[in-house]
Amino acid sequence: MRKAKNIFENIDYLSVILYLVLVFIGFFNIYASEFNDDANEIFNLSKRHGKQLLFIFISSLIAFFLIIIDWKFFFSLSFLIYALSISSLILILFVGKITNGSLSWFDFGSFRIQPSEFAKFATSLALARYINLFSIKKFNFSKTILCFGLVLIPLLLITIQNDTGTALVFLSFVLVLYREGLTENVLIFGLSIFLLTIMCLILDFFVFLIILFFIVSVIFYFLKKKKKNIINILVLFVFCIAYSYSVSYIVKNILPKHQSDRIMVVLGQKKDPYGIGYNVIQSKIAIGSGGLIGKGFLKGTQTRFDFVPEQSTDFIFCTIGEEWGFSGALIFISLYLALLLRILFLSERQRSNFSRVYGYSVACILFVHFLINIGMTIGLFPVVGIPLPFISYGGSSLISFTILLFVFLNLDSYRLQILR
Repeated sequence: MRKAKNIFENIDYLSVILYLVLVFIGFFNIYASEFNDDANEIFNLSKRHGKQLLFIFISSLIAFFLIIIDWKFFFSLSFLIYALSISSLILILFVGKITNGSLSWFDFGSFRIQPSEFAKFATSLALARYINLFSIKKFNFSKTILCFGLVLIPLLLITIQNDTGTALVFLSFVLVLYREGLTENVLIFGLSIFLLTIMCLILDFFVFLIILFFIVSVIFYFLKKKKKNIINILVLFVFCIAYSYSVSYIVKNILPKHQSDRIMVVLGQKKDPYGIGYNVIQSKIAIGSGGLIGKGFLKGTQTRFDFVPEQSTDFIFCTIGEEWGFSGALIFISLYLALLLRILFLSERQRSNFSRVYGYSVACILFVHFLINIGMTIGLFPVVGIPLPFISYGGSSLISFTILLFVFLNLDSYRLQILR
């Protein structure tokens, strides 16, 4: 525990201010998303905005306690916190409650907890501790496997819960590992797989085969037809064909129908304006109707008449776009990016690998959430159901992201005392 006179010493107040601004932007937009003339009390705990105000108060208390705790607490208990998080993800498979198709919640009367939200924090700590433990400068095969193992275990457990959106966020740790020295070949491979997947889903198989054959032929030409290269190219060609079949099979036969339909709608391969595509269509209408300066606070017609489902959670950005317009959305995005850039700046000034890796984990998790959530609302990503950090309604979400951020601010405040 810090000494009383030093409780707020060296805390980065700019990050705290940006956090508070975003949290209250979220609150007022949640209030707007369910506002009506008959019931508009701000402190009504039967409404989502009233509950969010309670969550903000709880999060503020948690943030205060996180600041005054000594940094060694988080460092020494990193692996234990990770183990407890993995245990909760396993336990929920047996006693969890299904909500919106996902087995992701513990129910304690009227109080619910989503362990997968806190697993991001636990994984960030464990990854930072592992990299710090061995002072990794260059990733060899065994170190790479162990780092990816720490990430893949919670990712797979959350995927089993049918919470694909949260599972995707764990891919953000690849960016963290890249900053720490992971070869760029991994990123190139990942991007290639992504593009190959898109091609498999939007192209006829015969057309895909022709394009693939053309690409392989060009590679073959520039590699000067060496025997070893020929074998590698043939293996690559066979892999791509096998992969295309597997992608098609998974999308059509393994993924839940609503998820595969969402993917095909985003890729333009299927139109369902009154079913799967309804949310995104109404979302784009709401955002577009805001124009340059918006319709004004509490005056959004799409918002007031509930055209957009889940508007206080996954589609909260619609309220910002409709009532604040393009200019308001731009200010909001600028504030969010300012927080992300501030976290990156603080991460780079850390003197320990542990603090730096953890800081980058925080920034990358928030960035991927921000990118996917806003991408969903404007139709660039399938609707996978992940919140906009600090903005969307939800106790587990707000508390987990508060913990994620303020543990890093705690570590940053000790940066002069934490040696490499």
